[in-house]
Amino acid sequence: MNNAYFELKFPENEPVKGYMPGSPERAAIKAELERQLANPVEVPIIIGGKEIRTGNKAPMICPHDHQKVLGEYHVAGEKELLLAIEAAEAAREEWENMPWEHRATIFLKAADLLTGKYRAKVAASCMLGQSKNPFQAEIDAICELADFLRFNTYYAQEIYKQQPMNTPGVWNRVEYRALDGFVAAITPFNFTSIGGNLSTAPTIVGNTVLWKPSSTAVLSNYYFMQILMEAGLPAGVINFVPCRGTDFGRVVVSHPKMAGFHFTGSTAVFNGIWNQVGSNIAKYVSYPRLVGETGGKDFIFAHESADIEALTCAMVLGAYEYQGQKCSAASRAYIPESLWSQLKGRLEEEIGKIKMGDVRDFTNLMNAVIDRSSFLNIKNYLDYARESQDAEIIFGGGCDDSVGYFVEPTVILAKTPNFKTMVEEIFGPVMTVYVYPNDKLEETLKACDTATIYGLTGAVFAQDRAAVIKIAKALDHAAGNFYINDKPTGAVVGQQPFGGSRASGTNDKAGSAINLYRWISQRAIKEAMVPRTVVNYPYMMEE
Repeated sequence: MNNAYFELKFPENEPVKGYMPGSPERAAIKAELERQLANPVEVPIIIGGKEIRTGNKAPMICPHDHQKVLGEYHVAGEKELLLAIEAAEAAREEWENMPWEHRATIFLKAADLLTGKYRAKVAASCMLGQSKNPFQAEIDAICELADFLRFNTYYAQEIYKQQPMNTPGVWNRVEYRALDGFVAAITPFNFTSIGGNLSTAPTIVGNTVLWKPSSTAVLSNYYFMQILMEAGLPAGVINFVPCRGTDFGRVVVSHPKMAGFHFTGSTAVFNGIWNQVGSNIAKYVSYPRLVGETGGKDFIFAHESADIEALTCAMVLGAYEYQGQKCSAASRAYIPESLWSQLKGRLEEEIGKIKMGDVRDFTNLMNAVIDRSSFLNIKNYLDYARESQDAEIIFGGGCDDSVGYFVEPTVILAKTPNFKTMVEEIFGPVMTVYVYPNDKLEETLKACDTATIYGLTGAVFAQDRAAVIKIAKALDHAAGNFYINDKPTGAVVGQQPFGGSRASGTNDKAGSAINLYRWISQRAIKEAMVPRTVVNYPYMMEE
């Protein structure tokens, strides 16, 4: 009998392990990297808790060594996607009606499994499959993902506590229902934690999900799916369906029972989904909730009072960690003339120290970009800059895909603030700098605010507090996550809820209660203790 109130305490962020020489985590992950390289795996589709193998398989390769195959995964088609919808709908009633503390326990257990016995396995699969160094894999696939699970269960509890006021003779209350249908989740390659969060956030509050992982992040996502199942996730609550994006859109997004769409990826794809939903709006049982975090063209804006060393560090780490393949990666910088000469020298010095190569070499800061398509896209931008009269490549610019998809950390110096690489998302290790006259601060702020369609992250560097206030106000809508004297990357769950607006998404802040509200449908209930029995109102009496 459930006649007690159960309460979770406010979570703490998962401590980040350092992988220092001689540490047990370093030894464990090095051994796991070799084990996974030596033992390719076959990843099935998982629908209704059952493994399905279609025979239509695609390879999983190491981006930093594209001759190394980590295994193959089975690709879902229309038949499997329709089965997944059936499984999600079949599981929905029992899952939604499960007492919330039992749902929460499953995800809390998954967090403990992830940070415990499966830590090395998941981190190593992220390193190999998505070409991350050990620190980037740790903060993503382990710490941030565990934080999402722990904080979201806590936020769900706090939402459920919220109840309306009562009046004499009336008890008002609200129920927090799941949506009337399933949620579709499409997740990206660059963060295993996003894959886990987009699929689990709706389920924590009672929804069932179809999860399409990125084709270049299947392995780590699959291992997380296995953890959820071991933690006790009932069959059909999350259905793991690697497939072609076009098939997912055609079969799943247009289905009448799709009640929500949870997405991280390109702006173009999200725009296409939004159009598709609009054209099918009369078919849906309910208006689908569309939640998306999309592109970014994230900036660092320096004032003449900026600290050179802090600015240098932010530009290098903000632009080149994980090869610039973060939605929040710094990719354009506005630098005053008075600082440029000194800053240029410091950038040259620090970029010159960066090593790039195989993820098993822990002395590398950078590894490879995700695949050939990304490599060629970045190379095209560099070729454009190299041939343009309005820009020059001052550091880096080299590309080599003979072994892996490697792009050097690159700095482009632009003569105008609207040069192509200052405006368009590249998603690679490319920073474009525009040097502005010190007396043109207002004009340059306007250029920063209006140059791109995006509004995800940005940073200001200044020691002058009045300048910080002025710049922050001028760039009010240019970034959903704004940083003062820090790089514009590295948002932490529970500390900096993440998301942007404009063409960067719906700003439904992953890592906060705001996101969970999108997967809830309230039912308000009024109960009269002693019902009224008189029809006439007092004003109706004769004088």
